[in-house]
Formats: sequence, C-alpha cells, structure tokens
Amino acid sequence: MRPTFFNPSFNPHPRPMAKCSKCGRPAVYHARYTGRYYCHKHFNEMVEKKFKETIKRYHLIEKGERIGVGVSGGKDSVVLMHLLAKLREKFPFELVAITIDEGIAGYRPPSVEIAKRNAKKLGIEHRIYSFKEYIGFTLDETVEIMGSFEKGERVGACSYCGVWRRWLLNYAAKDVEADKLAVGHNLDDEVQMFIMNILRGDIARLGRTGPYYEEIHPELVPRIKPLREIPEKEIVLYAVLNNIEVDLSECPYAVEAFRAEIRDWLNEMEERHPGTKYQILRSYDKLFPLIAKTYTKKTSELNRCKICGQPTTGEICKACQFRLQVERKARKKGLTFRVE
Repeated sequence: MRPTFFNPSFNPHPRPMAKCSKCGRPAVYHARYTGRYYCHKHFNEMVEKKFKETIKRYHLIEKGERIGVGVSGGKDSVVLMHLLAKLREKFPFELVAITIDEGIAGYRPPSVEIAKRNAKKLGIEHRIYSFKEYIGFTLDETVEIMGSFEKGERVGACSYCGVWRRWLLNYAAKDVEADKLAVGHNLDDEVQMFIMNILRGDIARLGRTGPYYEEIHPELVPRIKPLREIPEKEIVLYAVLNNIEVDLSECPYAVEAFRAEIRDWLNEMEERHPGTKYQILRSYDKLFPLIAKTYTKKTSELNRCKICGQPTTGEICKACQFRLQVERKARKKGLTFRVE
C-alpha cells in the first residue's frame, strides 16, 4: 500500500531547540528565505495569510461566485480545497470539487479516493470526469498506442496529459457552471513554468499563465491560483501538521517530463541562494503585463475548434489534434479500445 503521508520518522523540526521567531514556542519550520522560525500555530497563520493576500491582491474570488476547484488527491489540490473551505466560512461563495481521472493504473485510482474522502469530509460537491469518457483513451492506452518515448515514437506522456487535462478541466468547469476554476499551482510550479517557457522560447504562453487575465474568452473559465505564493514544501508541511490526507506519490510518467529537470535545478539554486524562487516569481510578475499585452491574442481573434468548439488559435485545438493522432495510430496498429 502506498503511503499517503511522510514516513512516520519524518521530523519537521528545523533543528533541536529552535524557537518560533514570534512566540518562542518550539519551531516546526525554518523559512530560510526570510530567516524566520515558526511554531505550528504561526506556521499555519503564515500559510493562510499568503493564501488570503493572493486572493485579495488579484481579486480572485468575489462574493456569491461559484468556484470550481480542481482536486487530484495530491498535496496541492487537497490543501487548496481545505483552505477554500475554511475561507468560505467567513466569505460567502459556492464551492464544487472537480477531479480529472487520466486513467493511470496504480496511481490515479487511490488518489481519486483521497479526493472523494476529503470532499465528503468538507461537505463539498464532488464531480469526476475521465479521459476515457471524454477523450476516448486513458493516458495508459495512449502511451501503449503511440509507442516508445525513448525511441522518439511519441512526445512525452505529460504533453498529452497536460493538453487533455486543460481541455477537460475547462469543459468540467463549464459543466458545473463555475464562474472560476481554482487550481493548485504553488510557487515552485509557477517558477518552473516561467523558466520552462523561457528556455523553449514560448514567450506568448507566459502572457496566458499569469496571476490574472488581461482578457478572457467567454468560452474559457478563468483560472485562479491562490497558492502561487506558497512554496511546495510549506504545502506538504501544512498537510502533515493539520492531519490532511493527501497522496504524496509521484506520477509514473514524471520521469519523461522536462519539468523534472527544471525542478531539480531550481531546488539546487534555492538551497544555495534562499529566496531565488520568490525573486524569479517577482520578475515574472513585473514582466507579465507587458507580455500579456504584446503576445496574447484578443478573444475576438480566436477561432472555435471545428471539432469540439472550444477556443483555439488555429482551426483545430491541440486537444483534438492529439486525439486524432492517437485514433489514427490505433487504427494503423489494428488496436481497438472501448469508449465508455
């Protein structure tokens, strides 16, 4: 059975006898980027303050809105759902949880159950949408059909997964009539995304993935990222200290991801130079308004995909392009897969 928490021997204390910088109680965390120590109580307050300030700064949630929250069962999405549920106690808005089942044997089923249990515990409506039902293929089936990544027969599994997840999340958010879709992107995710797109030369994408939208197509549900100021390790520790059940396992296809190499490099830089990740995020936030105005197409210039109808810059969206590629390869190989 896969553990859903850290090994019991995990010790969150930064060093023996370290004291909280605010109250002098035993510390559970040392934020090296500020030099401050935090006890359990003040660590929770620090994380929740960052969460609330991000929402307030960018006006991410308004009173009475219906917010969809993407919940995979992993640490980021589950902690996000708990923080939103806590915020909802004092700030009136609706909340509905959305889980995307990509169809990854041995990995996704247990995390879907974790998402279910957390949503039930918080009293939040929960809806599940699968690749199999809406795309026609699970991710495992796609990898089997398309062939070897190492031999160059297909792109990385994360490419198919990322495109289809974004497509299906937008479909699901519209289906549940959400005004906005909250996703669990943390500080590490944001910084990795920025560096990846710089290295790929995809500057235009940076104009569509910032903290807010300059303009949004009516067929796209705006995405909000309330955790973008919180480092990944702080989210993990928040889950552990507050007994929140999360799945800490890694996707078996992660080894194919370019992101993993960027993650390791950034972690090394952060270790050597605490605060590097925040400095990169601040740089991106300063550039974002300029990039968005320069590179982002106006919604009036977007087309509707000829197959699915979702907005796209071309005639057929990337999600449908991938699906057609898999269908053609499956037919060529004489493979058939049941569509639910």
